[in-house]
Amino acid sequence: MTTTRSKIFVLLRPSLYTELFSPQSDQALRTLGEVVFHETETNLTSAQLAQRIGGFDAIITGWGTPEFTDEVLDAAPQLKLIAHSAGSIKRMTPPAVFERGIAVTHAAGGIAPAVAEMSLLLILLSLRQVHKLDQAMKTGGPWDASRLIGMGQELVGNRVGVVGAGYTGQCLIKLLTALDVEVWVADPYLTPERATTLGVSKVPLDELLKKCPIVTMQAPPTAETYHMIGARELSLLQDGAIFINTARSHLVDQAALLAALQTGRIQGALDVFDEEPLPADSPFRQLDNVILTPHVAGASRQARLRQGQMMVEEIQRFFQGHPLRYKVKREMLETMA
Repeated sequence: MTTTRSKIFVLLRPSLYTELFSPQSDQALRTLGEVVFHETETNLTSAQLAQRIGGFDAIITGWGTPEFTDEVLDAAPQLKLIAHSAGSIKRMTPPAVFERGIAVTHAAGGIAPAVAEMSLLLILLSLRQVHKLDQAMKTGGPWDASRLIGMGQELVGNRVGVVGAGYTGQCLIKLLTALDVEVWVADPYLTPERATTLGVSKVPLDELLKKCPIVTMQAPPTAETYHMIGARELSLLQDGAIFINTARSHLVDQAALLAALQTGRIQGALDVFDEEPLPADSPFRQLDNVILTPHVAGASRQARLRQGQMMVEEIQRFFQGHPLRYKVKREMLETMA
């Protein structure tokens, strides 16, 4: 296949395309073949995509892309590559995509550093209570009273339990180990050899929960991980433990988590919730021992532009006959987000 004859369909809304693809990435993409853009801010349905997809060799998908139904696939006999500029592809790519020999790649690895940094930030905020100190200073409270909010703790030399060692988990592990943190990991798919390479201790989940004063959830939402943290697991946490979730609420029984946090026995930092937007009257909003953020852990300017650049590079590799760096295989669907 020659790049000059290749046809690429960019399915992203124009505003999303601009957010993800820098002028440099846009220019590079246009050198790879004939590029056709979706020109409205309305996401297509599967039926509408079926009417547009014929004749394209590659398609760039993203947030808002509909499912590749049989109707879509039947209308795209020439399609050879789906380059997903976001993370999860399970909703839009049924097994039939892989059965027809269409290659799939995604940009989850581009989002992971942002989530890892946010997780690290939430750990540090929880340890030093900076958010409470800031609030006390700005409300004009007495200086000495502000200082009495509490003695903070250092992260260096501490022990952190990371649940899940996928893209994000591994990014966070690198940050933590660089700070001389002792890292324990619970992940059934992490091999002993890989654990050694990462410089972590692989342990059972219960042991991690019992012995790590800081626990951060980085596992993918799968059937296996649904409510993997419930009342029993939360009861294993140490008094004063910090529980971080920047992954998915799917992993944690929200009612059990709320009950545990309401006791004041543990601290929390949550970026994800069962119901989003989080209702204004949510009891989570009333807890002083919890930091809340509105599902923005993966949202950084650098991450967005990295996502676009990664997909341009993947399309270039594919057209030049090189292996995809971020290829998604059918057997990976059971264990990925």
